[in-house]
Amino acid sequence: MPELQLLRAEHATKVLEFELANRAWFAASVPDRGDAFFDRFTDRYDALLAEQEAGVCAFHVLLAEDGSVLGRFNLIDIEDGSAQLGYRIAQHVAGHGVATATVRQLCRSAADRYGLRTLRAAVAHHNAASRKVLGKAGFVPVGPADPADLSGEPGTWYERDLSL
Repeated sequence: MPELQLLRAEHATKVLEFELANRAWFAASVPDRGDAFFDRFTDRYDALLAEQEAGVCAFHVLLAEDGSVLGRFNLIDIEDGSAQLGYRIAQHVAGHGVATATVRQLCRSAADRYGLRTLRAAVAHHNAASRKVLGKAGFVPVGPADPADLSGEPGTWYERDLSL
């Protein structure tokens, strides 16, 4: 059974493997992170851990029984009872309900563990899979997303009231 864990230093190698193995697949639905992300991965990873330690964000990995990363699920810009949700899932588990189940789990955790009341997620119009996941997880569209929020892509903001 996959396990959602808070991101830790010892996950770094597996996270990098996950990102590299799925890079082309991710780029089909979200802008590619670029070579600089991979060239400076250790620095970026350390910065993420520092943000998490400061309480600004909460980064999670979904681990398979063998310890490989199946997905990343992040709460970003935690402030005043709300945060933004971001996630990405491995191609080989996409379409099997893994993302939906994990987003639902993170919604419960966001309320219980982090005291959040609202989660928001911006999704590009062409990313039908993410729109479907968010809808199944109880998010509703609340308005247009500025293309600057989606690397230049038009999209929609979705929101979930965690008290429901």
